Amino acid sequence: MAEKKKDEEFKHLVRIAGRDIRGEKNVVHGIALVKGIGPRTARIVCDMAGVPVTKRIGELTDKNVEDLTAAINGLDGKLPSWLLNRQKDYEAGKDKQTIGADLHIGLREDINRLKKIRSYRGIRHELGLPVRGQRTRSTFRHNATVGVSRKKGAQAQQKK
Repeated sequence: MAEKKKDEEFKHLVRIAGRDIRGEKNVVHGIALVKGIGPRTARIVCDMAGVPVTKRIGELTDKNVEDLTAAINGLDGKLPSWLLNRQKDYEAGKDKQTIGADLHIGLREDINRLKKIRSYRGIRHELGLPVRGQRTRSTFRHNATVGVSRKKGAQAQQKK
């Protein structure tokens, strides 16, 4: 009887921070699936929301899910700046934690700004070359390898 009641309360799909998470996932692993939140930040979010990290996502109550969402949205002032993923934001000038589509949009805007001002990094992004100083002599080649071409006389002799 108690097992049937648990099955009724178990949610197989839970939506947290704009992401559908399977209910059988651990809370920390499930929150880490949200883009912009890693395992370390997920554990901090669980501590802030008062949710035990040993629970499964499907076992959480609606209040726990709301607490987790509020903790994720309120990370900006509560974490040290080195732990946030958007340090010294170009527009706001502050350190903040962005998640989901906002993270993707912010990264795209940063790259477009670098291209527009024609910085070295922006030009490297435009050309599809490595940006962070890697060597390009043998790596980052995008075309297929070309075999060694032989002279016509050498090919004719091989056929005979």
